[in-house]
Amino acid sequence: MRISFSTLGCPRWSFAEITATAVDLGYQGIEVRGVGKDISAPSIPDFSDQNLPKTLAELRRMRLTIPCLDSDCCIHLRENEAAVNAEIEAYAVLAQKLGTPYVRIMATAPVPQPVGTVDEGYVREHAVTLGAVAKRYGVKLLIETHGVWSDSEKLARLLSCVGSDSVGALWDVHHPYRFVGEKPQTTVNNLKPWLWHTHMKDSLKTADGYRYTLPGFGDVPLPDAVKALRESGYEGFYSLEWVKRWDTTLEEPGIVFAHFANYMRTL
Repeated sequence: MRISFSTLGCPRWSFAEITATAVDLGYQGIEVRGVGKDISAPSIPDFSDQNLPKTLAELRRMRLTIPCLDSDCCIHLRENEAAVNAEIEAYAVLAQKLGTPYVRIMATAPVPQPVGTVDEGYVREHAVTLGAVAKRYGVKLLIETHGVWSDSEKLARLLSCVGSDSVGALWDVHHPYRFVGEKPQTTVNNLKPWLWHTHMKDSLKTADGYRYTLPGFGDVPLPDAVKALRESGYEGFYSLEWVKRWDTTLEEPGIVFAHFANYMRTL
């Protein structure tokens, strides 16, 4: 089992602190969603043309990889099409340089809950276009089970219609269970042909919604998710997404990163 954590969980850490912690705790990867004040990966100084050779050398020395770059590009918005296309191509260029196979994209509003509607026809056409761009750079775009696409059957229909080997799915284990009531086996069955990366997180239901918890302390069936993935032949990363950048009340990264590594070893 290969594990990683998203840099969303440590917004105040430098890249050197991130990599050192990953090695110390036995992680194999780091998923990049901003470093410090730079939320967009192509803007991170460690990934500039000047600094990239040193960064790559350090990652090799530490035997760490970057399995996924997480963009905040929302491909469902017609009015932002040009800007979205440029940003996604910048991510694809960087992913190629880093040897990173995946770039996360979103196809709905950037909130976890399923709200509003999307033009599925436009999303499909845009995904086809962007898949061709990604293919030129040898990377894959992953649409997350997020918002209206938390319904994995709906996402599977979309990906089937897109029909590109450069566009797949990122399973955020939390969202289909919490918002749609899906069992992990159902999600895996629906998305298996396209399921290339995962986000692991846990929560408990509350009177006004839910609150995130340390993995294993909520009611999201993470053991069932891991079991379903293993039985499906999944060989990708199990990546902790701890949304500390957006919710400063969550536990500090040093605590949760150590806990997640230990918890996943029990599974």
